[in-house]
This record gives sequence, C-alpha cells and structure tokens, in this order.
Amino acid sequence: MSTADFTLRDFAVGQLQNLLRAVGLSDAMGSSTTLLGEALGPGALRPLSAVPLWPSFVADDHTPVEFSVALARNEPPAVRMIVESIAEQPGRQANLTAALGVLDRLAAQHSLDLRQFDRIRDLFLPEDPQGAFAFWYSLIVGAHAAPAIKVYLNPEVRGRERGTELVSAALDRLGLGGAFPTIAGHALRREGLDRFSFFALDLMDDHRARVKTYVSHDCAEISDVTAAAAAVPEADLELLADVCAIAGAGSGPFTRRPLMSAYNFLAGDTDRPGGYSVYIPVRDYVQDDLEACERVLAVMARCGLDSTPFVLALTSIVRRPLGDGVGLIAHISLRLGRPRPGVTVYLSSEAYDVTPPRTTAMSL
Repeated sequence: MSTADFTLRDFAVGQLQNLLRAVGLSDAMGSSTTLLGEALGPGALRPLSAVPLWPSFVADDHTPVEFSVALARNEPPAVRMIVESIAEQPGRQANLTAALGVLDRLAAQHSLDLRQFDRIRDLFLPEDPQGAFAFWYSLIVGAHAAPAIKVYLNPEVRGRERGTELVSAALDRLGLGGAFPTIAGHALRREGLDRFSFFALDLMDDHRARVKTYVSHDCAEISDVTAAAAAVPEADLELLADVCAIAGAGSGPFTRRPLMSAYNFLAGDTDRPGGYSVYIPVRDYVQDDLEACERVLAVMARCGLDSTPFVLALTSIVRRPLGDGVGLIAHISLRLGRPRPGVTVYLSSEAYDVTPPRTTAMSL
C-alpha cells in the first residue's frame, strides 16, 4: 500500500493491533479491529495525509478515536476505544446518520440489546443536533469475552440550557429517577460551573450493563470532586483526593479543562449510583508527556497497581520522544465502587498532529 493510499482507518487499526499485542490481548485482535474499522465510518477511508473534514472533539488533533487501558488489581488489562463515526461528507446530522447506520449493522452482528437505548433515543437524537457531538461509541476489549459496546450521548444536543432536563428525563425513563436528587445534591452544587456533559449506556442485557451520567466541574477544587463522590457509599474519598492532587499537581482550582465526575448505575441501583469515577485531564496540567507519564506512574503507585501494562501500552503507541509533545497521555481516571475499582489511562492516537510541549512552568 502506498503512502497516498494509507487511510485513517488503516492507521488506527494498526495502532490497536500494536496495543493489543502489548497488553496480552492478541486473541481478540480479529474481532476488535473489525469492530473499530466499522465504527469509524466511511469518512475514515480518506487518506491520512488529507486535512480532516470534521473537527472531532474525541481528541485535540481531531482524530475521531482515542485509546485507553483500564487496570485493576488481580485482573488482566482491558483496552477501550472512544470512536466518533465520520460520514463521507461529515456534519452533525450526517455523522449521526452514519453512526446509527453502524449501530444497525452492529446490532445484527453482535446481538446488541437496544431496549434501554430505544427508551431514550428521542431525547438525545433530535433532527437538528447541537453541541460538539451527538453520538460516540465506546468499544471495550477484555481478556475473556467478546468486545463490548457502549454509546455516549450528548446532554447538550438540544442546547446547553436543557442538559439537566434531558438527563433527568432519561434517568426517569430507565427507572433511575429516584437517584437524580442524589446526583444533583452532590455534583450540581455550583450553578453555572457544574453541568452534565455525557450520558452513556452499555448495549448488553446482563448484570454488567451500566447506565452512566457524567458531570463536568469547571474551576473545581478537589473538595468539589470529593463532595460529588460522596454520593457513592463505597468511594474512598482520601484516595480520590490524593489521586487528583498527584495528577493535577495541586488541590485546585483546576482552571483549564475541567475535572469530570461519572456515576455508574448497575442492576439494583435505583436510589443512588453504585460506582463513581473521576476523570482528570492531565495533559492540561503538565508541560509535556514525560511529566504526564511520571504523574501516571505516581498515581498507580498510590493505588497499589502494577504499572507494567501501562508502560507496555504507552511504548506500543508512542512515535516520538515523550518530551516533544503534550497530549499523548490525555486523561487519567480513577474508578471507585462498583463494578471494578481501578485506574484507566487515555492515550491519544495523534494521527493528524502533535501538540507542542509547554515552555512555561505549570500552575493551576
């Protein structure tokens, strides 16, 4: 294949293959690479050398895929991908149409359970979607099961002012309306600064299927995040505070990209969520990826996790010295409570561009 023929899909699938080999998931390579290629949509067949036609917000350089490695004690690592389907002639509605076409094919191929999605799709999929996106996929590759599929929906798809209304209505339709006051009381305490940013569903019919709500905390202190996490009885607030301080190099306020809370609902969770995660955009609080890597290793040490899978994953995907850019290591997340506590590290594809390192000292 000539360089001119090398597409975004080729590049992303190659990265996934390297990543799966690195963390011991080679057996899942065939099914997961096919799934990624399908989810990227027809727009990913354009040459990689061409300027992207759609400014995807999945990654800073507009690559419509981001990888991550999820780690937990006494468990093999899992590889995850966030993917935006790109239409041949992309736009908000065109990309949504492409994503739903992908969903129809995946539902038939993978026996997806769309019942919960069908209960809320009219809320989040209007004819004229607004905001940064309307529909993203999450593809999850583990050691002992077929790849799992999750969808991300945008609470601001009908306008930012309606985000809380949409999430409240969606939880109610899914039998989780009783938990909304708990979420609002813990995570939406600062008017104008705390807002719903994602709503997600696992497309599976078993006890592992999750509903997730995400709240962005602009200009937050660590105390704002621990207050949000206190909605989950099993959340270790001391560990949460330490991880935020390590990853963000201080207690706040975090004035660049916001910290984000996520609440997990599993079977039996009706009045309150059973799990909590915090997402820390480490790339905004470091000078370069070398410093980001040091932060990740420190977080893993604090959590008592083996850092080897992360190091192998990073080595498999990096194509430059870590000090030559910032954003390859995009986020760190800490998972508390159900279903499986641990740490996830998000790795950018950098298919199109590398963000230069910062040259000034970082401060919150």
